[in-house]
Amino acid sequence: LIAHGALAASMSLYLRFDWWWALIQFIFPLAVFGFLRQNFSPSYYLIALAGFSLLFWSTYKTQVPYYPSKSSLLTPLIKLLPKGREFSFVDLGSGMGGLLFDLSTRCESGHFFGIEYAPLPWLISRLRQIAKRARVNIRYGSFFDCHLSEFDVVFCYLSPAAMTAIWEKAKSEMRPGTLFLSYEFVIPLATPDVVLNIEAEETKLYGWYL
Repeated sequence: LIAHGALAASMSLYLRFDWWWALIQFIFPLAVFGFLRQNFSPSYYLIALAGFSLLFWSTYKTQVPYYPSKSSLLTPLIKLLPKGREFSFVDLGSGMGGLLFDLSTRCESGHFFGIEYAPLPWLISRLRQIAKRARVNIRYGSFFDCHLSEFDVVFCYLSPAAMTAIWEKAKSEMRPGTLFLSYEFVIPLATPDVVLNIEAEETKLYGWYL
């Protein structure tokens, strides 16, 4: 089991995954063995399956796992938002809504929307919206079903697998002069108009003007 975990962790490092993937890969075979030795009731595994399914429900359709945005993204993102006029902003795959709630408190001229397909993050974001009475509209559904012509700024933190499809959608639906933003992931064969470094991180915020 140790050899198995070490090999999996080494492959994660070789493939340049984030460091924490190596830790997960090393621990996983040992954890499986340990849990099997405990003779837990199958109902616990069923509960865990239900919880993870509600959290990662959208992955099979969108090819995007749950990626929470980081607080360090907020300041550089605000620099790119329209100044001196009202604007509409949408977060494609808004998760639990943290980014939208933070933006809504700092940008009074913005109208903020989110769309989330995973049931658990969507429910949590809706409850947070009600509790905070935030100027945020969280919709349930796939971002592929959302028409992007409604928005001045479209933001996403998705995955490499989804970038080509979402870029084609953006080009066909977004209005001239609007801004498409992607955190961390670039669009193949599309040179960004804006590249901002995220402080204390190796990731970047990319922007394309349509």
